[in-house]
Parts: sequence; C-alpha cells; structure tokens
Amino acid sequence: MFLAAAYADPWRFVANPEVYLLVAFLVGAYVYSVRVLGPRAVPAGQPIVTRKQIGCFIGAMVLLVAASTWPLHQIAEGYLYSVHMLQHMMLSYFMPPLVLMATPEWLLRILIGTGRMYRVAQVLTRPVVAGVIFNTIVIVTHIPGVVNASTSNPYLHYSLHFLVVFAALVMWMPVLGPFPELQMNSMGKPIYLFLQSVIPTVPAAWLTAAEGVVYRSYLTPVRVFGLSPTADQQWAGAIMKVGGSMFLWIMVIWYFFKRSDPTWEEGTRLRRRRATAAEELTYQQVTQAFDASTPPVEEQLR
Repeated sequence: MFLAAAYADPWRFVANPEVYLLVAFLVGAYVYSVRVLGPRAVPAGQPIVTRKQIGCFIGAMVLLVAASTWPLHQIAEGYLYSVHMLQHMMLSYFMPPLVLMATPEWLLRILIGTGRMYRVAQVLTRPVVAGVIFNTIVIVTHIPGVVNASTSNPYLHYSLHFLVVFAALVMWMPVLGPFPELQMNSMGKPIYLFLQSVIPTVPAAWLTAAEGVVYRSYLTPVRVFGLSPTADQQWAGAIMKVGGSMFLWIMVIWYFFKRSDPTWEEGTRLRRRRATAAEELTYQQVTQAFDASTPPVEEQLR
C-alpha cells in the first residue's frame, strides 16, 4: 500500500497538490465561464447564473476537497475500507448532483456543442444505459483484486476515481441534468432512482456477511479508531447499504410528492416567502413603533 507504507501515522498531514490544482482549475474555469462566456451566450435581461447554482458549485468543490485530501483520503486509501466507502459515497452520490445543478444549461451546450459529443451524451444518458454504466462501475470497484491493486498503484487509483465520478454524472443526468430534453418525466425519476438503490445492496450485503477479510490491502497493523479488519469491512457494507440507499430514497420521496402534487413545491416556496415577509413586516412594525414612541419622563426632564 503506497500510502500506508509511506506514512505509519494515519493522522500525519499529507499534501495533495494535484487535488489543489484541480480545484483551482475548476474554480477558475467556472468564474471565467460566468464572467466572460456567460454575457455572450445568455440574452440580455436573463440571469447568467443563479445563487442556487453558485451555492451548488461551492458545495461540490467542498465535497471534492474533503473526499480527496487529508485526512479522509489518506485513511481511506491506506487504513480503513469503511472510510474508503464513505469517500466513494461522496464522489458518486453527493457531489455529482451538485455539479449538475451548478452547471447552467448554456454552459454545457457550449462545452459539448450540438454535434457528435451531443449525440454521445444522448446515448450515454438514456436511463437504461446510464444505469448499466453506473452499476457496472460500482461492481467493478468492489472486486477484491481491483481494490487491492488500486491501493498500491496511484495511477489506477485516480483512474478509478475518475470513472466513479464520470459514471455518477452520467447516472444523474436523466434526473437533474442541465438539458431538459435529456431528463426523464416526473413518473420515471422516482422509479429510476429506486432501481439505482437495488444493485449496490448486493456488494453491501456481501461485505457485511462475508467471513474473513475480503480486501487484504487493509490488513494493516495500524488500526484507526480501534476497528478490526472485520469490523471495518462490516462498517463499509453498512455505509454503502444505508448511506447510499437512504440518500436515493429521500430523492425518490421528493420526486414522488413533486409528481403527486405539482403545486407542492411551489406551495412550499410560497409559504417560505410568506413567512419571510411576515418576519420582515414584524421587524418593520417594531422599528416604526420604536421610532414613533415618546422618550421616558426621565429623559424629558433632562
């Protein structure tokens, strides 16, 4: 294991300059796109980017840094497979939706155009194709030989992370991608997301019920948090089964209610606006009453 062998102390700080450079590049590219390309691509009077998109982009970058740098990255790759599983959850379930929601439609159309790349995107993001790609990568990244090899080969390690993120982006595109024409209808989205939660339960159950240690590369003498290799493996299965499935089921419930009552989401936003307006009105009333009030008798006598 290239990390565990080099750093006997799992909590020793280890810099990841490649991640810092990647994040700096992504931030710079996003800012350049919004400030330079946006005004040329978006008609006057329309927003180039929304606050929600900016917030999603910041959230995605925070998750990328957290999952790919010290301490989570070093512990995940050299000491605990359960933390490795958490890392993959962040890179496949939590970060990709934020990336897609942060990407304006006009920006993605500039990036892939309307020719061959767009046709490839149409094929890859078909629900069946996207689901097969994502779940295939999920299965492959849990094969013992692949996992053991990735902990000693940094090139394979980063290639697998790239495949995980790419497959996740493809999987999420039919649900909340920037292109409306590539999204599924409101009835298909919850069904699609529910099916995505089924396949990962297979390796999760296997990890939880397996006798003995599946991944030999995590048989390190240094035990973080005092977890034994078997307990670590069981925690990894629980994180995959509960964490990933729960997140997808929350999305399923969200889209189910959204489809059942098309006015539900708008009603929720309206109630929030009314509550905010009520709070502001109350504050204004208090301020006006305070300004209009007469000073106390003691102050008048002075």
